[in-house]
Amino acid sequence: MLHEFLLAGASLVPDRTAVLEVAEGGGPQAVGYRELERRVDAFADLLAPLGLDVGDRVMLEADTSAHAIALLLACSRLGLAFVPVSPETPVRRVEAIAELAEPALFLTTAPICRIQAPAGMGTGRFGPAGIELWTRPRDRVRHRRAVVETDPAYIIFTSGTTGRPKGVVMTQRGIVSYFRMLIADSDIAPGERVATTAPLQFDLSLFDVGMALGSLACCVPVPRALLRWPRRFLRFLEETGVTQVNGVPSIWRQVLRHEPDRLAALTALRAILFSGEEFPLPELRRLRELRPGIRVLNSFGHTECMSCSLTEVPDPLPPETVRLSIGTPHPGSEGMLVDPAGRPIEEAGVTGELYLRSPAMFAGYWGDPEATAAAQVPDPLNPRSGQPVFRTGDLAYRGPAGELYYCGRTDSQVQIRGNRVELGEVEARIEEHPDVAAATALVLPDATGEEVLFAFVTGRSGEAEIEPRKIRAFCAESLPAYMIPEEVRILAEMPLTPNGKVDRAALRERAHPHD
Repeated sequence: MLHEFLLAGASLVPDRTAVLEVAEGGGPQAVGYRELERRVDAFADLLAPLGLDVGDRVMLEADTSAHAIALLLACSRLGLAFVPVSPETPVRRVEAIAELAEPALFLTTAPICRIQAPAGMGTGRFGPAGIELWTRPRDRVRHRRAVVETDPAYIIFTSGTTGRPKGVVMTQRGIVSYFRMLIADSDIAPGERVATTAPLQFDLSLFDVGMALGSLACCVPVPRALLRWPRRFLRFLEETGVTQVNGVPSIWRQVLRHEPDRLAALTALRAILFSGEEFPLPELRRLRELRPGIRVLNSFGHTECMSCSLTEVPDPLPPETVRLSIGTPHPGSEGMLVDPAGRPIEEAGVTGELYLRSPAMFAGYWGDPEATAAAQVPDPLNPRSGQPVFRTGDLAYRGPAGELYYCGRTDSQVQIRGNRVELGEVEARIEEHPDVAAATALVLPDATGEEVLFAFVTGRSGEAEIEPRKIRAFCAESLPAYMIPEEVRILAEMPLTPNGKVDRAALRERAHPHD
């Protein structure tokens, strides 16, 4: 079970620090493995008398902290599926998730409940003082007596193509299987201090907690507010002795632009793990210039199976590199490439859709059997076995040694004047420009309503030094005419979602603010 796996340190290394966080007074506060287990026990004792049944949902609105980790592990112990949401999430979206998940209980770290709770849903606040119930959940009949490995451990809601949040259900067996694969594929030493920068609602935060606690190391939650201030962010990493930072690539953008010397002086930092998006190569090369020898790890994957692979970026990065390898799937799982006709692809360099076999595959999409059936499909190699595989929707090709290279989504292949265009290839070319920090390509209607290629670009030293015509000319040196952006918009900063990914909806609004 999830709680058993992540609390193993309570008996093996009870006094070792499990979580290093900011105390209420502002200084660092160490929480040992034995103390973390004690908090889990206390929360479980408070939740148990509420009469919730195995499989009931508990929404947790919080940032990552020792108490939040303890509460989600207490839910695991009682067989309650936790549904994490961030305090930064808009109220309407939290209410939409609550409407879909129908939780028995909503617990927050805020002093008040900011959502309109439906009848029958309990509400309360949790923290150092325990759990303070504001409204009690409705009485219910308990049908279950034991928690089993196939029960849901959590549901994470991501953006759905229909405009409604999509709930990814992960079982106890699935998440523990994943953590075992991850730890077998990584080399986190017990003395490492792993900083987590993702909001709790983003599965990368669970990845970070599992990597640290499953390795008997220390998890260091970075206060979300510090990520907006490069100097304060680096000061926190220095004061807490962080040795590895996990996060989306965008957390380094302002650091590289405004505090390169301080980053270069952060000698305790030995590794950076990124996930969620590709790391722009100009920024990655700059990072390596400032910190020669630092390890850079590329974690590629999906909420539906936590992640697929963990690959160390070559050092030095060959100058001709235009795309980073995502390596091969974690030990214990396997990926294969399939062509549009459903046939396996064996040749190197041929692009196909990535299918994944994994014991960590999600149970399904909450309340959406049609979407589940589209993602969990019969094994193309042995369809009569009844064994489903995960159809990821990712496009990739194999290198000469069998390593995989991600080259976009099946839905990111677009048609421009009858020609197929992979948006990732356009972005990669623009990011080769020495003045460019990051680029995002979209197909949007122009002033006449015709669908054309837009590029949104941020510079390494601000927006004033880049001219759109020069970006188009740079693209023309190596791309065909139909892949050259018709519109290039220079931005001071790339808009990001609360999870740190590029906010494509915000870019569409910037392109057509009056639509």
